[in-house]
Amino acid sequence: MPRPLISTVLAVLAATAATVALAACGDSSDGEARATAPTATATAARSAADPDPAVPTATLTRFDGARAMSLLRYQVSFGQRPAGSTALRKLAPQLARRLPRGRLVPVPGHPGLQNVVGRIPGRRPAIVIGAHYDTEAQPPGFVGANDGAAGTAGVIEVARAMRKLSRPKDARELRFVLFDGEEEPLGQSDADFYEVALRGSKAYARANARSTRAMILLDYVAGIGQRIPREGSSDEGLWRRLRVAARRAGVLDVFPAGTGATLFDDHTPFLNEGIPAIDLIDFTYEHRDTVQDTPDKTSEQALDAVGETVVELLRGLDASGY
Repeated sequence: MPRPLISTVLAVLAATAATVALAACGDSSDGEARATAPTATATAARSAADPDPAVPTATLTRFDGARAMSLLRYQVSFGQRPAGSTALRKLAPQLARRLPRGRLVPVPGHPGLQNVVGRIPGRRPAIVIGAHYDTEAQPPGFVGANDGAAGTAGVIEVARAMRKLSRPKDARELRFVLFDGEEEPLGQSDADFYEVALRGSKAYARANARSTRAMILLDYVAGIGQRIPREGSSDEGLWRRLRVAARRAGVLDVFPAGTGATLFDDHTPFLNEGIPAIDLIDFTYEHRDTVQDTPDKTSEQALDAVGETVVELLRGLDASGY
Protein backbone atom coordinates (compact mmCIF):
# COMPACT_ATOMS: atom_id res chain seq x y z
CA MET A 1 0.00 0.00 0.00
CA PRO A 2 1.15 3.63 -0.37
CA ARG A 3 2.54 5.30 2.74
CA PRO A 4 1.64 8.68 4.28
CA LEU A 5 4.18 11.48 4.50
CA ILE A 6 3.15 12.32 8.10
CA SER A 7 4.11 10.53 11.26
CA THR A 8 1.16 8.23 11.86
CA VAL A 9 -1.55 6.56 9.87
CA LEU A 10 -4.03 7.74 12.51
CA ALA A 11 -3.18 11.34 11.70
CA VAL A 12 -3.70 10.67 7.99
CA LEU A 13 -7.09 9.15 8.62
CA ALA A 14 -8.09 12.10 10.75
CA ALA A 15 -6.94 14.58 8.11
CA THR A 16 -8.70 12.69 5.34
CA ALA A 17 -11.92 12.41 7.33
CA ALA A 18 -11.80 16.14 8.01
CA THR A 19 -11.32 16.88 4.31
CA VAL A 20 -14.23 14.69 3.29
CA ALA A 21 -16.41 16.24 6.00
CA LEU A 22 -15.48 19.72 4.79
CA ALA A 23 -16.38 18.76 1.24
CA ALA A 24 -19.70 17.37 2.44
CA CYS A 25 -20.42 20.71 4.09
CA GLY A 26 -20.17 22.50 0.74
CA ASP A 27 -16.50 23.40 0.37
CA SER A 28 -15.74 24.24 -3.28
CA SER A 29 -12.22 25.59 -3.03
CA ASP A 30 -11.40 24.65 -6.62
CA GLY A 31 -14.28 26.75 -7.94
CA GLU A 32 -16.23 23.86 -9.47
CA ALA A 33 -19.88 23.23 -8.78
CA ARG A 34 -20.73 20.24 -6.63
CA ALA A 35 -22.37 17.29 -8.33
CA THR A 36 -26.11 17.38 -8.59
CA ALA A 37 -28.39 14.50 -7.70
CA PRO A 38 -28.35 11.57 -10.14
CA THR A 39 -30.58 11.97 -13.16
CA ALA A 40 -33.87 10.10 -13.34
CA THR A 41 -32.39 7.91 -16.08
CA ALA A 42 -29.37 7.00 -13.97
CA THR A 43 -31.54 6.31 -10.94
CA ALA A 44 -33.88 4.12 -12.93
CA ALA A 45 -30.93 2.12 -14.23
CA ARG A 46 -30.03 1.01 -10.73
CA SER A 47 -31.20 -2.37 -9.58
CA ALA A 48 -33.20 -2.59 -6.39
CA ALA A 49 -30.45 -4.96 -5.24
CA ASP A 50 -27.67 -2.47 -6.06
CA PRO A 51 -24.96 -3.14 -3.46
CA ASP A 52 -23.46 0.35 -3.75
CA PRO A 53 -26.19 3.02 -3.71
CA ALA A 54 -23.74 5.64 -2.38
CA VAL A 55 -21.89 5.74 -5.71
CA PRO A 56 -23.73 7.47 -8.57
CA THR A 57 -24.23 5.56 -11.80
CA ALA A 58 -22.08 6.91 -14.62
CA THR A 59 -24.00 8.44 -17.50
CA LEU A 60 -21.32 7.44 -20.02
CA THR A 61 -20.81 3.90 -21.29
CA ARG A 62 -17.33 3.70 -22.81
CA PHE A 63 -15.66 1.86 -19.92
CA ASP A 64 -16.85 -1.71 -19.25
CA GLY A 65 -17.23 -2.02 -15.49
CA ALA A 66 -18.37 -5.64 -15.67
CA ARG A 67 -15.24 -6.66 -17.61
CA ALA A 68 -13.07 -4.73 -15.15
CA MET A 69 -14.65 -6.54 -12.18
CA SER A 70 -14.18 -9.87 -13.90
CA LEU A 71 -10.49 -9.06 -14.34
CA LEU A 72 -10.24 -7.99 -10.70
CA ARG A 73 -11.56 -11.39 -9.61
CA TYR A 74 -9.28 -13.17 -12.08
CA GLN A 75 -6.21 -11.57 -10.51
CA VAL A 76 -7.37 -12.48 -7.00
CA SER A 77 -7.76 -16.11 -8.13
CA PHE A 78 -3.94 -16.26 -8.32
CA GLY A 79 -3.81 -15.73 -4.55
CA GLN A 80 -1.22 -13.58 -2.82
CA ARG A 81 1.04 -12.02 -5.46
CA PRO A 82 4.04 -10.26 -3.93
CA ALA A 83 6.79 -8.92 -6.18
CA GLY A 84 9.01 -11.67 -7.56
CA SER A 85 6.62 -14.46 -6.60
CA THR A 86 5.68 -17.39 -8.80
CA ALA A 87 2.03 -16.27 -8.74
CA LEU A 88 2.90 -12.79 -10.02
CA ARG A 89 5.18 -14.15 -12.75
CA LYS A 90 2.33 -16.36 -13.94
CA LEU A 91 -0.10 -13.46 -13.92
CA ALA A 92 2.13 -10.91 -15.70
CA PRO A 93 1.92 -12.36 -19.25
CA GLN A 94 -1.85 -12.71 -18.88
CA LEU A 95 -2.07 -8.99 -18.18
CA ALA A 96 0.35 -8.11 -20.99
CA ARG A 97 -1.80 -9.80 -23.61
CA ARG A 98 -4.76 -7.68 -22.52
CA LEU A 99 -2.93 -4.41 -23.23
CA PRO A 100 -2.37 -2.92 -26.70
CA ARG A 101 1.17 -3.85 -27.77
CA GLY A 102 1.63 -5.30 -24.31
CA ARG A 103 5.05 -6.54 -23.21
CA LEU A 104 7.07 -7.35 -20.10
CA VAL A 105 9.93 -5.01 -19.19
CA PRO A 106 12.49 -6.06 -16.55
CA VAL A 107 12.97 -3.59 -13.68
CA PRO A 108 16.67 -2.61 -13.65
CA GLY A 109 18.46 -3.44 -10.43
CA HIS A 110 15.73 -5.79 -9.23
CA PRO A 111 16.12 -9.28 -10.73
CA GLY A 112 12.82 -11.09 -11.14
CA LEU A 113 10.71 -7.91 -11.18
CA GLN A 114 9.01 -6.79 -14.38
CA ASN A 115 6.67 -3.98 -15.35
CA VAL A 116 3.86 -4.70 -17.79
CA VAL A 117 3.74 -2.01 -20.46
CA GLY A 118 1.34 -1.31 -23.34
CA ARG A 119 0.80 1.68 -25.60
CA ILE A 120 -1.43 3.37 -28.13
CA PRO A 121 0.90 5.26 -30.52
CA GLY A 122 0.72 9.01 -30.83
CA ARG A 123 2.57 12.27 -30.30
CA ARG A 124 5.25 12.40 -27.63
CA PRO A 125 5.76 13.11 -24.81
CA ALA A 126 3.19 10.54 -23.77
CA ILE A 127 0.56 10.32 -21.06
CA VAL A 128 1.07 7.39 -18.66
CA ILE A 129 -1.89 5.65 -17.04
CA GLY A 130 -0.62 3.33 -14.32
CA ALA A 131 -1.32 1.03 -11.39
CA HIS A 132 0.63 -1.57 -9.42
CA TYR A 133 -0.11 -5.25 -9.88
CA ASP A 134 1.85 -6.76 -7.00
CA THR A 135 0.40 -7.28 -3.53
CA GLU A 136 1.69 -6.98 0.02
CA ALA A 137 3.81 -9.92 1.18
CA GLN A 138 2.21 -9.65 4.63
CA PRO A 139 -0.16 -10.60 6.16
CA PRO A 140 -0.29 -14.17 4.81
CA GLY A 141 -3.32 -14.65 2.58
CA PHE A 142 -3.55 -11.00 1.50
CA VAL A 143 -5.02 -10.94 -2.04
CA GLY A 144 -5.35 -7.19 -2.65
CA ALA A 145 -8.74 -6.90 -4.35
CA ASN A 146 -8.75 -3.12 -4.02
CA ASP A 147 -5.03 -2.71 -3.31
CA GLY A 148 -3.59 -3.72 -6.65
CA ALA A 149 -6.19 -5.72 -8.56
CA ALA A 150 -8.71 -2.87 -8.89
CA GLY A 151 -6.26 -0.34 -10.29
CA THR A 152 -4.78 -2.91 -12.66
CA ALA A 153 -8.22 -3.88 -13.96
CA GLY A 154 -9.08 -0.21 -14.36
CA VAL A 155 -5.96 0.57 -16.40
CA ILE A 156 -6.51 -2.40 -18.71
CA GLU A 157 -10.15 -1.50 -19.36
CA VAL A 158 -9.29 2.17 -19.91
CA ALA A 159 -6.80 0.98 -22.53
CA ARG A 160 -9.47 -1.16 -24.16
CA ALA A 161 -11.92 1.76 -24.25
CA MET A 162 -9.39 4.24 -25.65
CA ARG A 163 -8.32 1.77 -28.30
CA LYS A 164 -11.88 1.69 -29.64
CA LEU A 165 -12.43 5.45 -29.68
CA SER A 166 -11.63 7.84 -32.51
CA ARG A 167 -8.87 10.27 -31.48
CA PRO A 168 -7.41 13.41 -33.09
CA LYS A 169 -4.55 12.82 -35.51
CA ASP A 170 -2.15 14.69 -33.23
CA ALA A 171 -3.28 12.97 -30.02
CA ARG A 172 -0.57 12.06 -27.54
CA GLU A 173 0.75 8.56 -27.17
CA LEU A 174 -0.92 6.71 -24.31
CA ARG A 175 1.17 4.34 -22.24
CA PHE A 176 -0.43 1.85 -19.89
CA VAL A 177 2.01 0.69 -17.21
CA LEU A 178 1.44 -1.91 -14.49
CA PHE A 179 4.21 -1.49 -11.95
CA ASP A 180 5.91 -4.36 -10.14
CA GLY A 181 7.41 -3.91 -6.68
CA GLU A 182 5.17 -1.12 -5.42
CA GLU A 183 5.00 -2.78 -2.01
CA GLU A 184 8.02 -2.98 0.28
CA PRO A 185 9.94 -6.29 0.23
CA LEU A 186 9.26 -8.86 2.92
CA GLY A 187 11.15 -7.99 6.10
CA GLN A 188 11.64 -4.32 5.24
CA SER A 189 10.20 -1.63 7.47
CA ASP A 190 7.55 0.60 5.94
CA ALA A 191 9.32 3.49 7.69
CA ASP A 192 11.74 3.33 4.76
CA PHE A 193 8.95 2.91 2.22
CA TYR A 194 10.17 5.37 -0.41
CA GLU A 195 13.69 3.95 -0.35
CA VAL A 196 12.77 0.24 -0.53
CA ALA A 197 9.41 0.23 -2.35
CA LEU A 198 7.98 1.80 -5.54
CA ARG A 199 10.66 -0.14 -7.41
CA GLY A 200 8.88 -0.45 -10.76
CA SER A 201 7.64 3.14 -10.88
CA LYS A 202 10.98 4.65 -9.83
CA ALA A 203 12.77 2.74 -12.56
CA TYR A 204 10.16 3.63 -15.18
CA ALA A 205 10.04 7.33 -14.26
CA ARG A 206 13.84 7.63 -14.38
CA ALA A 207 14.07 5.93 -17.76
CA ASN A 208 11.14 7.75 -19.37
CA ALA A 209 11.05 11.19 -17.77
CA ARG A 210 11.82 13.08 -20.99
CA SER A 211 9.17 11.21 -22.97
CA THR A 212 6.35 11.55 -20.39
CA ARG A 213 3.96 14.53 -20.36
CA ALA A 214 1.74 13.50 -17.43
CA MET A 215 0.88 10.53 -15.25
CA ILE A 216 -2.48 9.24 -13.93
CA LEU A 217 -2.34 6.60 -11.18
CA LEU A 218 -5.21 4.27 -10.21
CA ASP A 219 -4.97 2.80 -6.69
CA TYR A 220 -7.85 1.83 -4.33
CA VAL A 221 -10.49 2.67 -6.93
CA ALA A 222 -13.21 0.06 -6.32
CA GLY A 223 -14.24 0.42 -2.68
CA ILE A 224 -17.93 0.29 -1.85
CA GLY A 225 -19.22 3.83 -1.30
CA GLN A 226 -15.82 5.32 -2.11
CA ARG A 227 -14.96 9.00 -2.17
CA ILE A 228 -11.68 10.15 -3.70
CA PRO A 229 -10.55 13.69 -2.81
CA ARG A 230 -7.37 15.06 -4.33
CA GLU A 231 -4.35 13.30 -2.83
CA GLY A 232 -2.19 16.00 -1.25
CA SER A 233 0.73 15.94 -3.68
CA SER A 234 -1.33 15.41 -6.85
CA ASP A 235 -1.00 18.10 -9.53
CA GLU A 236 -3.79 20.61 -8.97
CA GLY A 237 -4.30 21.55 -12.61
CA LEU A 238 -4.59 17.96 -13.78
CA TRP A 239 -6.92 17.19 -10.86
CA ARG A 240 -9.23 20.05 -11.88
CA ARG A 241 -9.42 18.51 -15.34
CA LEU A 242 -10.24 15.16 -13.72
CA ARG A 243 -13.17 16.69 -11.82
CA VAL A 244 -14.46 18.30 -15.01
CA ALA A 245 -14.37 14.83 -16.58
CA ALA A 246 -16.13 13.33 -13.55
CA ARG A 247 -18.91 15.89 -13.83
CA ARG A 248 -19.36 15.06 -17.51
CA ALA A 249 -19.53 11.37 -16.59
CA GLY A 250 -22.18 12.09 -13.95
CA VAL A 251 -20.03 10.95 -11.03
CA LEU A 252 -18.58 14.14 -9.53
CA ASP A 253 -19.75 13.05 -6.07
CA VAL A 254 -17.06 10.36 -6.18
CA PHE A 255 -14.39 13.10 -6.40
CA PRO A 256 -15.33 15.66 -3.73
CA ALA A 257 -13.73 19.08 -3.51
CA GLY A 258 -10.90 19.44 -1.04
CA THR A 259 -7.64 17.65 -0.38
CA GLY A 260 -6.94 14.38 1.40
CA ALA A 261 -3.79 12.74 2.72
CA THR A 262 -0.39 13.26 1.09
CA LEU A 263 1.11 9.90 0.17
CA PHE A 264 4.18 8.20 -1.22
CA ASP A 265 2.75 6.15 -4.10
CA ASP A 266 3.64 5.21 -7.67
CA HIS A 267 2.95 8.77 -8.83
CA THR A 268 5.66 10.17 -6.52
CA PRO A 269 8.67 9.24 -8.70
CA PHE A 270 7.00 11.05 -11.61
CA LEU A 271 6.41 14.17 -9.50
CA ASN A 272 10.07 14.01 -8.45
CA GLU A 273 11.02 14.08 -12.15
CA GLY A 274 8.94 17.24 -12.63
CA ILE A 275 6.07 15.43 -14.38
CA PRO A 276 2.46 16.42 -13.51
CA ALA A 277 0.88 13.40 -11.83
CA ILE A 278 -2.28 12.54 -9.91
CA ASP A 279 -3.16 9.65 -7.60
CA LEU A 280 -6.73 8.33 -7.62
CA ILE A 281 -6.96 6.67 -4.20
CA ASP A 282 -9.53 6.28 -1.43
CA PHE A 283 -7.15 6.03 1.50
CA THR A 284 -10.06 5.69 3.95
CA TYR A 285 -10.78 2.17 2.61
CA GLU A 286 -11.44 0.28 5.84
CA HIS A 287 -10.00 -3.08 4.72
CA ARG A 288 -6.63 -1.61 3.78
CA ASP A 289 -3.71 -3.99 4.45
CA THR A 290 -5.92 -6.78 5.83
CA VAL A 291 -6.97 -10.19 4.55
CA GLN A 292 -10.49 -8.74 4.32
CA ASP A 293 -9.45 -6.85 1.15
CA THR A 294 -11.41 -9.31 -0.99
CA PRO A 295 -13.69 -8.92 -4.02
CA ASP A 296 -16.86 -8.79 -1.91
CA LYS A 297 -15.57 -5.50 -0.44
CA THR A 298 -15.40 -3.94 -3.89
CA SER A 299 -18.01 -2.54 -6.23
CA GLU A 300 -18.45 -2.68 -9.99
CA GLN A 301 -20.27 0.64 -9.83
CA ALA A 302 -17.38 2.31 -8.00
CA LEU A 303 -14.80 0.93 -10.43
CA ASP A 304 -16.95 1.94 -13.38
CA ALA A 305 -17.28 5.51 -12.07
CA VAL A 306 -13.49 5.85 -11.94
CA GLY A 307 -12.99 4.17 -15.32
CA GLU A 308 -15.51 6.38 -17.09
CA THR A 309 -13.94 9.45 -15.51
CA VAL A 310 -10.42 8.54 -16.65
CA VAL A 311 -11.61 7.81 -20.19
CA GLU A 312 -13.39 11.17 -20.27
CA LEU A 313 -10.29 12.88 -18.86
CA LEU A 314 -8.16 11.42 -21.65
CA ARG A 315 -10.69 12.54 -24.24
CA GLY A 316 -10.62 16.03 -22.75
CA LEU A 317 -6.81 16.10 -22.87
CA ASP A 318 -6.98 14.98 -26.51
CA ALA A 319 -9.45 17.73 -27.37
CA SER A 320 -7.42 20.45 -25.64
CA GLY A 321 -4.07 19.44 -27.11
CA TYR A 322 -2.68 19.05 -23.57
